[in-house]
Amino acid sequence: MTNRRRMTASLAGAAALALTLAACGGADDLGGGGGGGGGGDSTAGGTDCSAFEEYGTFEGESVDIFSSIREVEADQLQDSFAEFSECTGIEVVHNGSGEFEQQLVVQAEGGNAPDLAIIPQPGLLQRMVRDGYVKAPAESVVANVDEGWSEDWKGYGTVDGEFYAAPLMASVKSFVWYSPKAFEDNGYEVPTTWDELMTLTQTIADEQGSETVKPWCAGIESGGATGWPATDFIEDVVLRTGGGDVYDQWVGHEIPFNDPQIVEAVDMAGAILKNEDYVNGGIGDSRSIATTSFNDGGLPILDGECFMYRMASFYEAQWPEGTEVGPDGDVFAFYLPGETADETPLLVAGEFVAKFNESEAIDAVQTFMASSEWANTRVEIGGVTSANKGVDPELASSDVLRLAIELLQQEDAVARFDGSDLMPSEVGAGAFWTGMVDWINGAETSAVLDQIEAAWPAS
Repeated sequence: MTNRRRMTASLAGAAALALTLAACGGADDLGGGGGGGGGGDSTAGGTDCSAFEEYGTFEGESVDIFSSIREVEADQLQDSFAEFSECTGIEVVHNGSGEFEQQLVVQAEGGNAPDLAIIPQPGLLQRMVRDGYVKAPAESVVANVDEGWSEDWKGYGTVDGEFYAAPLMASVKSFVWYSPKAFEDNGYEVPTTWDELMTLTQTIADEQGSETVKPWCAGIESGGATGWPATDFIEDVVLRTGGGDVYDQWVGHEIPFNDPQIVEAVDMAGAILKNEDYVNGGIGDSRSIATTSFNDGGLPILDGECFMYRMASFYEAQWPEGTEVGPDGDVFAFYLPGETADETPLLVAGEFVAKFNESEAIDAVQTFMASSEWANTRVEIGGVTSANKGVDPELASSDVLRLAIELLQQEDAVARFDGSDLMPSEVGAGAFWTGMVDWINGAETSAVLDQIEAAWPAS
């Protein structure tokens, strides 16, 4: 694992002063050793605080973080700051909202922006930067990002040539969750091509199909972000049918949203999501997808009411407590196949920590969140992955997440970031999301894509 970069002068002065006054404050060095400022044996309440000395102490200060993270994952995120808070004195207060994308804009425009925001859409980050709300990060944040992430990942947090937001968690989206036991009991094999996937789908429909049992289950409800799981499905198919070049042209609007190649991909996804024989096992008809929470969408697999659920690696955190995730467990995941077995493109996504207010305590929290140490702490808690190069895959809480980390760390991986997250927010977090809801509810592909194309900003 790599050593964490030293805090910059903006924090170092305060940290040095704090270290003369408190037993706990200072630097983390996962490679052993310890970095400047304080004794490696300092403790707080039994916690070894030598790993946090570089951050200084800020007794009585608090930093608030706003995100779209809720439920189990929100509790896990809060747990990742336990020792940091104990040693630095900074109370980290996280608030998650299903209306995050809209509320972040409202709060910033109203002069009530959070200290830090975890933004999953580079398009939304670009909007907030260009509107003047996001502050430049401390040099210590930049140093951690340069150490831990690839240039591509740093680029997603860069706007108009200036770096603003540090990568945080990451995910591989190109997965299909299933029950290994159900597959084994019925003689089904994991498909390795798209044609095999569709053949398997039809076989399950023929052998298992009923009013309550279907090959697939799905859910795209997500509060104010309703629709994003459907955009993910479309993006995965575009990446498989058109390859990286067409995908990049589409995301960059070099070809229109209603280009025939995109129409073809949407209809391929619709062959599953809008087919009453194929969806929505254990829940309802195809239109029930629009009102089913993505959190709940895959749960019918546990009851044998559906066999497959396309959802990212982070879905592991949504399975009920006690669910065994593994190749011989209650649930596992396979790679969403490409057109051939040799084609394995990855759709990936991530989150970026942006600063909206200035203080040394805020800089300390943002720097910690940009470190490989925070990433390892969060990955070990469970349910998530990271593209940080310093993360140990063995800390992952399941075989699926371990595989995702290994895929993310491959230098030659053919991967593309979530398209709707890269698009202008008016489209990616707006017309694309709402258009997919209309599409699931019965609207024709051509009409929906025309509508999304018309929403693309002129400049």
